Amino acid sequence: MTQTVEKNEKRDSLHEEDLKDEKDIEQQIDQPKSLDLNRNVEAKIRNPLAGIPKARLLKDVDEFAREKGLEGHIEILRKGAILAQRPLDYDNIEELNAEDRKVIHHELTHKWSHPLTLYVTIFLCSVGAATQGWDQTGSNGANLSFPQEFGIPEDASAKNQWIVGIVNAAPYLGSAFCGCWLSDPLNNYFGRRGTIFITAIVLIATPIGSAFTHSWRALFVVRLVLGFGMGAKGSTVPIFAAENSPAQIRGALVMGWQLWTAFGIFIGYAANVVVADTGKIAWRLQLGSAFIPALPLAIGIYFCPESPRWLIKKNRYQEAWASLVKLRFTELQAARDLYYIHVQITEEQKVMRGASYFTRFGELFTIPRLRRATLASGIVMLAQQMCGINIIAFYSSTVFRQSGSTDREALYASLGFGAINFVFAFPALITIDTFGRRTLLLFTFPNMAWSLLVAGLCFLIPSDGGDNKARLGLIATFIYIFAAFYSPGEGPVPFAYSAEVFPLSHREHGMAWAVSVCLGWAAVLSITFPRMLNALTPTGAFGFYAGLNLLAFVFIFLWLPETKQLTLEELDQTFSVPTRTFMKYNITEALPYWFKRWVLWRRDITLRPLYEIGQEIQAQDRLSRERTREKKISHEQAA
Repeated sequence: MTQTVEKNEKRDSLHEEDLKDEKDIEQQIDQPKSLDLNRNVEAKIRNPLAGIPKARLLKDVDEFAREKGLEGHIEILRKGAILAQRPLDYDNIEELNAEDRKVIHHELTHKWSHPLTLYVTIFLCSVGAATQGWDQTGSNGANLSFPQEFGIPEDASAKNQWIVGIVNAAPYLGSAFCGCWLSDPLNNYFGRRGTIFITAIVLIATPIGSAFTHSWRALFVVRLVLGFGMGAKGSTVPIFAAENSPAQIRGALVMGWQLWTAFGIFIGYAANVVVADTGKIAWRLQLGSAFIPALPLAIGIYFCPESPRWLIKKNRYQEAWASLVKLRFTELQAARDLYYIHVQITEEQKVMRGASYFTRFGELFTIPRLRRATLASGIVMLAQQMCGINIIAFYSSTVFRQSGSTDREALYASLGFGAINFVFAFPALITIDTFGRRTLLLFTFPNMAWSLLVAGLCFLIPSDGGDNKARLGLIATFIYIFAAFYSPGEGPVPFAYSAEVFPLSHREHGMAWAVSVCLGWAAVLSITFPRMLNALTPTGAFGFYAGLNLLAFVFIFLWLPETKQLTLEELDQTFSVPTRTFMKYNITEALPYWFKRWVLWRRDITLRPLYEIGQEIQAQDRLSRERTREKKISHEQAA
């Protein structure tokens, strides 16, 4: 009897401690804090709904529903708002029934389980990226023959080398200086889907037109117009994919852009080989065939739902609701996401209010939160050109021919490069949302540097009595190794990263900036590389880009924050951390940790995380576990 009393007293004591801990946790949750989206010195990323009393939250939801014409969905919006406030405490939300809890549990434990409509939408839009990849490789193969037909052979003069470079660069010049910047007005008036349809039409017409040109000047003009469509499409499709995707797998879904670019590169190389024996029209077929991927894009885009975030931006909440219902399994999930997006966008609008086209552009460089995103996206896009991938994508046939191969051998070696580039992009589907964008880049850039350097040094191997197969084999091998490191890192990250880092108010301008940096420097590379190849030899040119890989690594280490598994709206708080705070952390904490852990091999040290992500959510999770334990104790006592 005495033992039973002591046991009950001990249990009561533990129960009192649990209640005290629960009150502490609830106090931690229930303290509202204002969000500073320009100067988040403490690097805390939190839920903007945390700390709002339930009565006030429900009142806000009712007003929101009436204001936006969603009165018929008030009950589900109430449940969605409470779930958005306590996303991990769903087991203890009394407004949710058993089926609701089952749905949310399944969502959290099966991150790839989403409606087919979501995957079809992302897949279809990403197909458009294949046009860009196909055009790159079409011009790659065409470089072997169109200069001769137009009377500008590269080996005749330095002037001809510049002309060939400018013709190849035309789409990137058109994109960087016009196409990318058209995306904002096009998106404003026609929406994401309308813009994608318009660009698809351009991408059908211009490759066909390039096949019928009869001078290098005409070819330049047609390819310049191709760039207008390419730039607007490249600035819109990744945004469209990012805005439709759940945070847990957003990186993997948005990287469909790069996956299909890589597929277009591969198919373009294959087409080059197929039409290689068609005589003088080979280059026309190689350029003209790039229209094929744009056909399903133009036809299928209007079967896809419009971006809910774009519709919210236009105050078309009823349409946004209908779109979210198609992209999520249940109305509860749609209600949660709709209200959470609405609240975050309301926070954004307090500090970002650019009304005119030029005002919004200026704010990319003047508002601190936007300036940090502009810097990061510019760096990751610039790094794609610094790494040297496009000296292979644009000129691999020329490079392989300089190694001593025949034209056909050069085409087959380029086809191998395309296959490697495509196949090794698949691992990023998993790693981009687990290891993260930043980690992938920091791992792959040093490996791209050494592999590109060794490939360049292999050009110094003397030919053995005119037999260049050994030299060609080694050059191809290290170029393939370089591609294998590029594809899961700098391949998928830039467009996925740039599409997610800007707030909705400036997303079109921000993405236009990022894509123009990427394609503008692609144009510079395309123009200069033929001359560089002649002046520095392949060894010098490859060595130059190997050095740029190391420089890009430093830029990424200092200025590129991680974005994995945060909603597009939560990233506002990531980019509100001052650049100086971010740099100081990486130099004084992350770098010494890496040296001690991986060079000195010390396993007894840990790295303090910079961001305190989801502090309130973590508190809710602890509270949920406490309540579950309380219920278990109650059942034991009753038994």
